[in-house]
Amino acid sequence: MNEESNSKKKLVQDYIEHVINTGQIQNITEFISQDYTEEYNGQRYVLGISGAIKHVEGVRETYPDLKLKIEKQICEGNWVATYYIMNGTHQGEWMNIKPTNEKIMIYGINLDKVINNKIVEHCGAANLLEPLIKSGAIQIVKK
Repeated sequence: MNEESNSKKKLVQDYIEHVINTGQIQNITEFISQDYTEEYNGQRYVLGISGAIKHVEGVRETYPDLKLKIEKQICEGNWVATYYIMNGTHQGEWMNIKPTNEKIMIYGINLDKVINNKIVEHCGAANLLEPLIKSGAIQIVKK
């Protein structure tokens, strides 16, 4: 493992530990680029610092005790892939889903592009359906 790859993985680890897991957004500029973008459903959205802050605040409103635990991480070129387990209590509304106050556990993967020691792009996927069904947040309707 080369030093540059380790540095990129460490940046993502520190962002998760010091911003995502704490909600302390005052340090976000240490990790996120001014031209930060997110990709969702094949579309790129330029969010910048203010959009990254809104994202963190929104997630933490839904899961105030949120903790991401990194299980595995690899780096290739500018991309860092992080496989994680998220634990949190569903206490806020999200996508019109009312809070259940149930603890949930979600497995997911994030892809972060790191250039000049800043995260410039983010996308990811998470297994949300099963945990939301188990918690009672959503129900399967049988016909």
